[in-house]
This record gives sequence, C-alpha cells and structure tokens, in this order.
Amino acid sequence: MISYKNPIIPGFYPDPSVCRVGQDYYLVTSSFEFFPGIPLFHSRDLIHWTQIGHVLTRKSQLNLEGCQSSGGLWAPTIRVHDNRFYVSVTNFDHGGNFFVWTDDIHGEWSDPIWVKQGGIDPSLFWDVDGKVYFQSTYDMEDDQAIGQCQIDIETGEMLTETELLWKGSGGKYPEAPHMFLRNGWYYLMIAEGGTEYGHMVTIARSKSPKGPFEGCPFNPILTHRDTMLHHFQALGHGDLIDAPDGKTWMVFHGIRTTQYMLHHIGRETMIAPVEWTEDGWPVVNAGRKILPDMTVDREPFAEPLMVVQSSCNIGLYSDIREELSLEWNYLRNPDPRLYVFDKEHDRIRIHGARCGLNACDSPAFVGRRQQHFDMKSEVWVDCDPCEEGEMAGLTIYHTYEHHYDLAVTCAAGAKVVVLRKHVGDMETVEGFVTIPEKEKVHLCVTSDKKVYEFWVGTQKTDLKKVGQGRSQLLSTECMPMTFTGCYVGLFAEGNHHAWFERFRYMQTELRSSENE
Repeated sequence: MISYKNPIIPGFYPDPSVCRVGQDYYLVTSSFEFFPGIPLFHSRDLIHWTQIGHVLTRKSQLNLEGCQSSGGLWAPTIRVHDNRFYVSVTNFDHGGNFFVWTDDIHGEWSDPIWVKQGGIDPSLFWDVDGKVYFQSTYDMEDDQAIGQCQIDIETGEMLTETELLWKGSGGKYPEAPHMFLRNGWYYLMIAEGGTEYGHMVTIARSKSPKGPFEGCPFNPILTHRDTMLHHFQALGHGDLIDAPDGKTWMVFHGIRTTQYMLHHIGRETMIAPVEWTEDGWPVVNAGRKILPDMTVDREPFAEPLMVVQSSCNIGLYSDIREELSLEWNYLRNPDPRLYVFDKEHDRIRIHGARCGLNACDSPAFVGRRQQHFDMKSEVWVDCDPCEEGEMAGLTIYHTYEHHYDLAVTCAAGAKVVVLRKHVGDMETVEGFVTIPEKEKVHLCVTSDKKVYEFWVGTQKTDLKKVGQGRSQLLSTECMPMTFTGCYVGLFAEGNHHAWFERFRYMQTELRSSENE
C-alpha cells in the first residue's frame, strides 16, 4: 500500500506534465507572466518533488514584456526522446507555439524553435517510424478541436498542413492534447470543460496517429464537476506516466476552494493511480473521488521517499551567480540593476522601478507562491523613504489589480507603515503606524482560508496589528478569470531602495475551521 497527500505540489503549479528516465521523473508546470519560466521538478517516487530549476531563464527564450495577467507561458509538455529532453509551450503574448531542448536536465535549455501551427497547449509525439507529430488546439469557425501536423524536429518546420484530430466528447474548450502509444493503440488524452468548475479529462484512441479517433465510452475519465464543494474542484489537464513496474499514474491539476465557489492560491498539481480495462481504456482511481489523503493498493516504490523541506528564507543558491533560490520569481522580464544580493547576510536590496505594483509592467518585485491557506510570512525592512510615493514592503500579490501591500512609506514627513489594499479600481490606505527613522521594521502577514492579517513591529516594539483583508477579494472568481495564484512578495516603489533580510515563510497550525 502507498499513502500520500494531494496536492503533491501545493500552490500555483498548474497544467502539470511529466516524463520518466529510468527511476527518475521530471515534471513541469505553467508559469504565465512570472520569470524565470516553467518550473522544473524531479522525483524518484512521483509523490515527493524537488524543484531543480526553470526551463526558460533568459529573455532570448522568454519575452514577457507587456503581457497581461495570466498571459505569457501556457501549458508546457515535457518529453524525452533519444536521451534528449524537449519542452513545448505557448507564449500567448509573443510568438505562439515553440519548443526547447536540452541534453542535460540540470543545464541550460536551447533558444526557442518556433512552430507555425496555431492554437495553444502544444505537445510532441514520436511515432515508431521516426515521424514527429505536433498537437495543439485547432480553431474552427465557431468551435475548437485538437489539430496536428508533422514537423521537422531540428527546425520546427511544418512538414504537413494542420489536420483536425478530434473534437472531444462534447465539452467546451477541448485542449491540452497528449498522445501515447500503448498496445498498438494511439491514445489522445485532452482536457475539456474549460479550466473552471466543469473541467475534466477525456480520452480517445485510434489505430493511426492521424485518426479517426474513437472516444472512450465512459468519458470523462476524470472530473469533479458534480461533486460537493468541500472536495477538490476543477480537476483536469492530465498527463499519463508509467512507472518502472508497469503501473500507470496520472498527474493533473485541481483547486481547493475557501468558501462557496472561491479560490485564490491557484491550481495545484495532484496525482492518482490509473488501471486499464480489458478493453484497453484507462480508469482513474477506480472511478472514485480524488481525496486529500490517498491510499493506493500498490507496492511501495523501490527508492526511498524523498522528503522535501520547504525553504523558509530568501536563499542564495548559486556559487557562480548571486540569485534567489528556485521558488522565487520576478514579474515579467526584470531589470537586474534593481536587485543587489548580499550573500554573506542572506539579504537583498531592491530599488524602485519606473512603475509600481499597480502597473501591468515589470515592477521591482520578487515573490514566492503562497502554498498554504494557514501560513505566516515575515521580513525585516531597512529603509528611510523621504518623499510621498516612496515605499517598500511585503505584498500578497495576485495581479496588478488585486494585491494587499504592507509597506514602509513617508506621510506628512514621517516614516510610517501602512496597509494598502488595491482591488480592481478601488484602493484604500489604512494603518499609519509611525516608525522612528533609521529603525529597521519587522513586517508580518498571517492567514487562514478567509483572512489575511498584517502586523508591524521594530527591534524595540512587539508586533502590532495594522489591519486585515479578505482572501475573497484576491480570488480568481473576483477577477477577469486568472489562471495564477497568490504570491508572497517583496517590493519597492519610487526613487529609493530598501534592504530585506530574515525573510521567512512557513505553514502554521490550522485555524481555518475557526472561520468556516
């Protein structure tokens, strides 16, 4: 028996795709407007994952200039062929579909190889005769389907025109195609229903990679569209992987709601076992619901489980370059001149950019995903803003239109800490806790499912509550349908800089039930 918890990668890690080399599994997820792009994970048991890098780390690979919230990189697929790794993906704002490759999973990836086929959610498939097929969504006059062409894997050139493969089982937005060859059948697995509460995974098969494809008689093979809201919701976007023992698993994403029809920490990566019927169709988790606590009737993995501890500080991980640890991101393409790293003291200096957090641009910001409802995050800030509009602090950031900011700023000539809440076209500022000049400021945010609370102190004073904000107003459903989740971030605005040190992020004891 194997016991584990879903999600296996909590927080905003959607659209998972997985491949295997021997005993090693590699997984990627979407990253949208955040840089570097496409987080890359490694595991030996499919349950415990360690981030080992990002696929796209250079602007030559990833142009995010001016992309809207939830633009940028959509739905990567990772595959390995002849010991070479490939990741295909869509840059929704700049160029469309492309793939990159590497011969060293721990090294640098190539610059993009563009494929002219339109649509989104691209995937690669190698047939036994050596032909390489490229799948993505296919736009029809008033509908959408899955399309495919044959490509030259060296250049990305389309060798055939795009042909329609399958319209799906009838759900809206058929997307996220993945093709597999198993026992003489070509399987085409897709997502349908939109990445919403009607999300689902469906599958079809054919004796040819070009079709025609016959849908599974019991589609969808995975969905929670008719479940109560205390269960995971919006399950979909699956990928299949066979373990060395021949057993099949599916990775997919889903959401955890905080209250009726609301979620704010994003779509999260989950996993479930797959069995095959005598007729050759996959059954996910024996047709049962996907649960937070899973017990699977399978033999334990041969390799010891890798228990991964979440980093709780800012982390400078490279001996060659001074960089943030892998869980951290910038917004869009950053200006490296704004960031100075002090390795010895594990701190970072951030200088204000030409824009602030309210702009659809590249503000002076570094952040890591919020991965738990019940959490605490804190940092010490050393700065002395002198002018109105200069501020630095701690933010709970979802989009440039939806964020809560606990900031050190200047008001009426005094150094103060305020809580700025920006929601859509509304902004409020409250708190105004006076801080002595030259004094370091201790900023803290705590949360449960429904409420963020913001605290401030100094080396001479205890933490004092400044204010609070509802998670509801940072939820996807209160915005123009985002695909991302909340970040805990550090930021600076205006023509000044701030030093940030002793950052911590931690899961706290559960108190969400107090607000049910």
